[in-house]
Amino acid sequence: MTTVSTVPTTQRVLIANRGEIAVRVIRACVEAGYASVAVYADQDADALHVRLADEAVGLGGVTAADTYLSIDALLAAARQSGATAVHPGYGFLSESAAFARAVEEAGLVWIGPTPASIDALGDKMTARRIAQQVGAPLAAGTDEPLAGPEEAVAFADQHGLPIAIKAAFGGGGRGLKVVRELSEVAEAFDAATREAVAAFGRGECFVERFLESPRHIEVQVLGDGLGGVVVVGDRDCSMQRRNQKLIEEAPAPGLSVEQRTRFHDAARSICGEVRYRGAGTVEFLLAADGTISFLEVNTRLQVEHPVTEEVTGTDLVREQFRIAFGEGPSIVETPKPVGHAFEFRINAEDPGRGFLPSPGHVERLRIPGGPGVRWDSGIEEGDVVQPAFDSMIAKLIVHAESRDAAIVRARRALRELTVDGPATVIPFDVMALDDEAFATESFAVHTQWIESALLPKLETQARPAVVPDAALQRFPVEIDGRRVVLGLPAAMLAGFGRPADPAAEASSTDPAELRAPVPGTLVRWLVDDGADVAEGDPVAVLDAMKMETTVAAHRAGILSQRAELAAVVPADAVLALIS
Repeated sequence: MTTVSTVPTTQRVLIANRGEIAVRVIRACVEAGYASVAVYADQDADALHVRLADEAVGLGGVTAADTYLSIDALLAAARQSGATAVHPGYGFLSESAAFARAVEEAGLVWIGPTPASIDALGDKMTARRIAQQVGAPLAAGTDEPLAGPEEAVAFADQHGLPIAIKAAFGGGGRGLKVVRELSEVAEAFDAATREAVAAFGRGECFVERFLESPRHIEVQVLGDGLGGVVVVGDRDCSMQRRNQKLIEEAPAPGLSVEQRTRFHDAARSICGEVRYRGAGTVEFLLAADGTISFLEVNTRLQVEHPVTEEVTGTDLVREQFRIAFGEGPSIVETPKPVGHAFEFRINAEDPGRGFLPSPGHVERLRIPGGPGVRWDSGIEEGDVVQPAFDSMIAKLIVHAESRDAAIVRARRALRELTVDGPATVIPFDVMALDDEAFATESFAVHTQWIESALLPKLETQARPAVVPDAALQRFPVEIDGRRVVLGLPAAMLAGFGRPADPAAEASSTDPAELRAPVPGTLVRWLVDDGADVAEGDPVAVLDAMKMETTVAAHRAGILSQRAELAAVVPADAVLALIS
């Protein structure tokens, strides 16, 4: 439902994010009559969201920590641009109570929940206690952060395996490790902590019983900040790999009236308890035996929000604007869903290599169209998918009058879609749609289905060329008597030629070389220099596009390290020699 805003058009909204979600918010700003301000890291200087915004401010860095995760840099950009409000998008600082407080203390409007709500619900342990208070269903888990891996071992001894170790301040599958062997608990705790610190800046973790092969059900809510909460709809997000979603749909298929009512009532009660303000998502697990367990609350807009928009006619970003600027939500009761919608996250990943990230130059892009097809993207043909950030480059959303009709439409849209350059998940999407377990009559998808059923069938794709260093070289210059700082790409300074490819310069004939399977940061050696390793032994960990990737020995022998900890390496760079 689209309504005309009564808020003055002098609002200037800074979008503290990048890529697809920044583009999505910019478009909503245009329709609402607000000015949009983009921010960018060096490698995003010519990104689509920068080109579309009314104004763009550089954050002066190449890492997430120095740019999109830097509160100081973002507030400086807000001051420089004269922004009146901040929309955080999703990921990065979208669920940071510290950022929300800093924005409000700077006199700006925070387009999101109150800092108090983010504190209460963003901390998964506090959220569990709130869920208990309102009677929401819960699996067994700890109510305080783990002091160390020993406490996780003790929990497993008491409640049994498998268990899930989770980042207390995070989401999107980052900082979440499922453990099925007691001997693996300590390493899983360490890995979850590292991922949480890298993605969210905080490493506290808790543990709970892990439900095998459950469905992942979400409930979209809008809160007015006064205790009123309306459920907009529900979604199924069970199609996941590495605990991150790939395909989402709305409404959630195959739920009984009783189950749907229970999900909606629990979500409404949890958010009402904290007088929730703005858009949010309450997540649950639904086990095969019908057991329901509250999972978490995402105090932000979800990546998969378009499927709810398509079946309800509700523009969730415009609703965020309405609530933040004091108008309140435009809907007061749950809309009846019309038809069915799917969202396919088009990630730059190679499913045949275990969904390894595959950043690179987008050499060709053909976008599908026609009735019921929506394309939300942060890239265009000729752009570069950057290795420093998330692997999602676009979202393909289809809507039709029924789930079966939506599947047919999705097949057609995916057949039209072409992305040349990076490997993508498109072949996986096509295979998933054709699998009997995904069919409406025999729907049997669960959160481990991809790894257990589809992964062995997927073929590898060609590796893209290494992405050159995109850092800007900055120089002070004088223009009309004023000192300004000019930032130029390194390639331009090198005579408009491409920088040398460090991976290509390395030898490709030495069988002793252990090479990086993905570009990333070397965060840990799992074996000592000079250690005797067997083929298949895990030897190193790379942080690649916000996810940890374990590197295994390609053969047996003595390992000699050739890369330093914290080094940023391109794909195929030599990490070690095994001879």
